Formats: sequence, C-alpha cells, structure tokens
Amino acid sequence: MELIEHARRIVNSHGEGLVHSMGAAVRDQEGRIHGGINLFHFTGGPCAELVTLGNARAHGARELSAIVAVGDEGRGPVGPCGRCRQILFDYHPRIRVLLLTESGIKSVRIIDLMPLAGRWDAVEGTQPFNADAVE
Repeated sequence: MELIEHARRIVNSHGEGLVHSMGAAVRDQEGRIHGGINLFHFTGGPCAELVTLGNARAHGARELSAIVAVGDEGRGPVGPCGRCRQILFDYHPRIRVLLLTESGIKSVRIIDLMPLAGRWDAVEGTQPFNADAVE
C-alpha cells in the first residue's frame, strides 16, 4: 500500500489535468522507494513505469522488488502496457507488479504477465526464458 500511496501522491501533485496522467513507484532491494510520472506526448512519450525505472537507476538501484502505476482522477492501480511489461521482464525478471483485480489489489510476478515470452539481454540478445531460474 505504501507504493500505491507514493505513486498516488506523485500523480495527484504533478499530473497534467487535461490528459490522463500516471504516477509510478518502485521499491528497490534496500527498501527505498523511487517514483516518476509519465510525460504525455502525441507520439506516446515515456510511461510512468519507465520514467520510474530510470529514476531508480539514476539513484543507484539495480535490483527492484515491486512496482505499481496509479492513474490520476482516482483511477487507482493500472497494469503496465505491453512495452513496459517487456522492459520490466527483460531488466527485472524477479519484480512483482501490483495490479487491481476483481478481488482487490494483487502482487503478481512479471513472469506471470509474460507467458511464452523471450527475454532480451544486452549481451546475449533475445533468449528463450527459463522460468525455473527466477523462481
């Protein structure tokens, strides 16, 4: 809930108002929380999750444990788009994503949001994914 509240404060304080804004928060392995907000642009712009990943990395966070994106205007947690899912999966295959489901907020492994996906690696290129290595 702390991550959700952090992201909610970001989007409520810094959202655009005229367009749908998203705030995001991520927790690193040391327990620190990093946040970000999307930059709306007609070409797509960076999603809040990607801004947040960059912010976390800029502050030295290499291992991330959980992430959430929250919409403005009380929309609550929103699942990551396909591009964000792939990037989270590629860089942080152990990360958990907080999602709003029919039965409330759930913490889901990113690998469960990416069935049959290939994982990209900067050195090795695209590789088949071994879920057993992440468990």
